[in-house]
Amino acid sequence: MDRRIFTSLLLLAPLLARPARADDAKFVAFIQNTIWPRMKAAGVSRKLFDAAFAGITEPDPVVLKLADNQPEFTSTTSAYLEKAVTPIRIDTGKQKAEGEKKLLDAIEAKYGVDRYIVLGIWGMESNFGKMKGSMSVMRSLATLAYSGSRRKYAYEQMVSAFKILKSGIVTPEDFDGSWAAAMGHTQFIPSSYISYAVDWTGDGKKDIWNTYQDALASTANYLAKAGWKMDRPWGWEVILPKDFNKALIGRSHWKTVAEWQKLGIKRADGGKFGSPGAEAFVMVPQGVSGPRFLVTRNFLAIMDYNLSHSYALAVGHLADRIRGRGAFVTAWPDVEYDLTYKQRVELQNRLNALGFSTGGNDGRFGARTYEAILAYQKKNGLPLDGVPSVKLLQSIQKNS
Repeated sequence: MDRRIFTSLLLLAPLLARPARADDAKFVAFIQNTIWPRMKAAGVSRKLFDAAFAGITEPDPVVLKLADNQPEFTSTTSAYLEKAVTPIRIDTGKQKAEGEKKLLDAIEAKYGVDRYIVLGIWGMESNFGKMKGSMSVMRSLATLAYSGSRRKYAYEQMVSAFKILKSGIVTPEDFDGSWAAAMGHTQFIPSSYISYAVDWTGDGKKDIWNTYQDALASTANYLAKAGWKMDRPWGWEVILPKDFNKALIGRSHWKTVAEWQKLGIKRADGGKFGSPGAEAFVMVPQGVSGPRFLVTRNFLAIMDYNLSHSYALAVGHLADRIRGRGAFVTAWPDVEYDLTYKQRVELQNRLNALGFSTGGNDGRFGARTYEAILAYQKKNGLPLDGVPSVKLLQSIQKNS
C-alpha cells in the first residue's frame, strides 16, 4: 500500500469483482488527452498504453467513493485493533508460522527481519493471501488521477505500473489490486514493487501476486531497508510510574530503554525489557488514560510501510499474538469528547499552525494529536492531561 496515505483505509475497501462499465466520454478523453501524453513522456509505448487501458471507459465508483471518503471522526485505535487483530487471524498466523517454518527461517536469516512481523503484515494486508484485491490497477489509478484528490500519487504509481507491465510479470487483464493500486499478498504499491520486490524462488519472476514466498521475502527486504534491527522488538506495553512527567511523552523525547527504566517505566506484563541500549519513545495512541507503549525505531520501520500508528501497532500486536504472547494488559478507554467534527479539525489545524504537529487534520485523534496537545499544555503551563476538549480549543484560539 501507499504507506503514507492509503493503507489505513484498506480494511474499508470492498474487495469486489470489477463492476459492469458504461462509456464515459469525459473519462475516455481524459485517458487519451491527459494521461497518454504524460506516460508517453515517461517512455511508455503506445501499444502497451492501449493494452493497459483496453476496455476501461468509466471511472471506478468504488475508488471515487474511497478517494473522497471522510474518515469517521469517532474512529479510534482500539476500534481499529478490534477489526484487525482477530482470533481467526491469530490462529491462521500460528498455522503459517509452523507450516512455513523453513521458509521463514531462511528469510529471517537473509534479511534480519523478525518473521512474526512479516507474518503480521501478511495477515493485515491480505488476510494471508485470501484478499489480494480484484480491482483493475490501471482503472484505479486512472480514476484517482481523474478525480484529482490523489493526482500526484496516481501519476507516480502509473509510471511504475507501466514498468511492471513492460516486464511481462503480469498481463493487463490480470493486473489487479486494491482501490489504491496495492497489489499481491503483502499489498505493494507499484513504486514499492519496483524498489523492493525480490525473486525468492529463483524462477526469474518477482511474483508477489501468486508466489507468497516472493511476497514475504519482498516485505522483509522492504523492512530491512527501512531500518529494522533484530536486536530489539517493535516495542512493549508499559506502565508509567505515578509521578511520571507526561511532558516526556512523544517522539521528540527519545531515550534508551535503560534510561526509561531508571525513570520507573515497567513492562505491563511484568516481563523484562532487554535491548537496554535501544532508543525508544513513549506513545499514547488513545490518550494518557489508555494503554501506553514504549516503542523502538523498529516501530518506525513498520510505519514506513504505512504511516499510521494504528496500523503499526496492529502489525506489532498481531505479530506478538502469533508468537504466543497475550493481549494488552490495560483496558482501552471509551473516548467521548465534547468536540464536533468541525471543532476537531480546527483543533488540529490550530495546533499545527502553532508548531505542534498532529500529523494531519482529518479530525481523527491518534498518537500524534495527543502528543501535540501535551506539548501545547506544557508550553502554556496547563495541566498535562492530554485531553482534547472545547475548553482546550478555546485556549488555543486565544493563543493563535
